[in-house]
Amino acid sequence: MDLFEKLKNNRGPLGQHASIAHGYFAFPKLEGELAPRMKFRGKEVLTWSLNNYLGLGNHPEIRKVDAEAAAEWGLAYPMGARMMSGNSNLIEEFESQLSDFIGKPDTMVLNYGYQGIMSVIDALLDRKDAVVYDSECHACIYDGLRMHLGKRFVFPHNDIESCEKQLERATKVIEKTGGSILVITEGIFGMLGDQGRIKDIVALKKKYQFRLLVDDAHGFGTMGATGVGTGEEQGVQDEIDIYFSTFAKSMASIGAFVSSNEQVIEYLRYNTRSQIFAKTLPMPIVAGNMKRLDMLRNQPEHKEKLWTVVKALQSKLRERGFNIGKTESPVTPVFLSGGNNEAANLIIDLRENYSIFCSVVIYPVVPKDVILLRLIPTAVHTMEDVEETIAAFEKVSEKLKSKYYANLDINVTV
Repeated sequence: MDLFEKLKNNRGPLGQHASIAHGYFAFPKLEGELAPRMKFRGKEVLTWSLNNYLGLGNHPEIRKVDAEAAAEWGLAYPMGARMMSGNSNLIEEFESQLSDFIGKPDTMVLNYGYQGIMSVIDALLDRKDAVVYDSECHACIYDGLRMHLGKRFVFPHNDIESCEKQLERATKVIEKTGGSILVITEGIFGMLGDQGRIKDIVALKKKYQFRLLVDDAHGFGTMGATGVGTGEEQGVQDEIDIYFSTFAKSMASIGAFVSSNEQVIEYLRYNTRSQIFAKTLPMPIVAGNMKRLDMLRNQPEHKEKLWTVVKALQSKLRERGFNIGKTESPVTPVFLSGGNNEAANLIIDLRENYSIFCSVVIYPVVPKDVILLRLIPTAVHTMEDVEETIAAFEKVSEKLKSKYYANLDINVTV
């Protein structure tokens, strides 16, 4: 079969819905200044879909530094990959500041999070090694693991008993191959909002020899007494061997970083393909990220405001009988019962008639007849935003229970 003919006939699990989804359910356009209220299809909506946890994305201090850095450097410098011609004093200073904050000896800044962790995993492992990982790890981790030529052992989400069984299996493998074991989990799981059981995994080091990699994309800046992350929250930051996070969440920017000891980071600098063969971050991004880190470290009021909103939103949802699962973080899932057609009509109703914009997750990402509405609170949301959202959710929930949405055709012009 011709390649293009194959793509025409098999659009993929998401692409098969593109004709009705594109521009509304998928690839929607939120316009205007980054804020809790933005424009969707020309209409103001209260949005809960921006990973702008600390409200820094549109903060005037941040915008000032971003603009000044762009004027000073332009968007091209430094030109090239860091190994060849793209290194700079500023990015090395930024790495030093990150190491000091995270509490690790050394840090490597990455040009992008998704490709960054894929390439880190690829660099760390060879065919003799075994990897043990949580089943709910992010797609970027799965894509990194797809490149691993050695043994892979997955354990059900946060099931420490199963994790230990997989470590037993992995240990038997490396005894034959002479390899090593890497365990991978997340600090905060971005769909459900629960914490990875880092402390319990660390305890298994007493019985098994392995190193631990934690992807803390949603925990960095939001969790722990000082915002260091989920390791700080659980009191085991020092026991995380390789700490990874992105700037795309609490810092509302671009790029990522990985922290560990000097030997590991030096190895990654010379072996992480997505950094060796791709352009470094432009200088204005680095300068802007340094300002974001400074505010994250020295202005705790942003994190405090975030958690005020989080606690209000989550407590009120629970009080009104909504199932928000086991979230232990700002990520706020709301689980409802209904099929994909009902989910589509509920979202249309929320956006068009109640002016609430949030993300929806349906089968096959979640089980059949489950509708997951995912809310991301930020420091710049208000108590009025919370009350308005709760009221809207109560109304659409009652409609869903009455089968109102089941009896409607999906009717939206995309």
